[in-house]
Amino acid sequence: QERWLLQGLQRSQARWNVLAQQVMFSQYDFDARPNLQAFNVDQWDGYVAARTRLLEFLEQRQPSNPIVLTGDIHSSWVHDIKRDFNSPDSQTLGTEFVATSITSDFPTQFIEPVTLALSNNPHTKFFDGAFRGYVRCTLSRDRWQSDYRVVSTITEPEATIRTLASFVVEDGKPGAQRA
Repeated sequence: QERWLLQGLQRSQARWNVLAQQVMFSQYDFDARPNLQAFNVDQWDGYVAARTRLLEFLEQRQPSNPIVLTGDIHSSWVHDIKRDFNSPDSQTLGTEFVATSITSDFPTQFIEPVTLALSNNPHTKFFDGAFRGYVRCTLSRDRWQSDYRVVSTITEPEATIRTLASFVVEDGKPGAQRA
C-alpha cells in the first residue's frame, strides 16, 4: 500500500493531491504538560516510521499541494503537516483537514484536555469537539477552501446548520489560513 501511494504521488500531475483516509495523520501531543508527551497510537502517531517515510517523500519529491482528509475521531481539526512536528519552524509540507461526525459525539471530558494541549502543538490551527457536522471542500485552480459546517442539534429534524470555521490553502503555499 505504501509503495502504491508513493508511486501514485510521484506520477501525479494533479494540482491538488488528496490523501483521503480514516485516522489522524498529523502528530498530536495530548498532554498539556511541557515535559511529558502522550500520543494516540490508534492513529498515525502509532506508525511513526511509516509517517516519517511519507513526510520524507513529500519533502524530497514535492508533489503539488498535498492535502490529507481524515475522519474517525468525532471532532474537527486543521493541521499544518510539518516535516518535524516537534519543531515549529520546520517546513510545512501540506495540510490536513479532519472532519467531525454528523451524529457521534466526541467525549466531552476530552475537550478541555485537548484544548489545553494546543499550546504544545503549534502546527494545529483548529480544534473543535463540541459540534457535529461535516467539512465542505471547495476547490479551484488557485485555492482550496474547507468550511466546517455544524448542526445545532442531532436530535431534531429542524436543526439549523452554520459554518463554524473556514480555512483556505492557496495553490503552491502549503499550510492553512483562516478564511
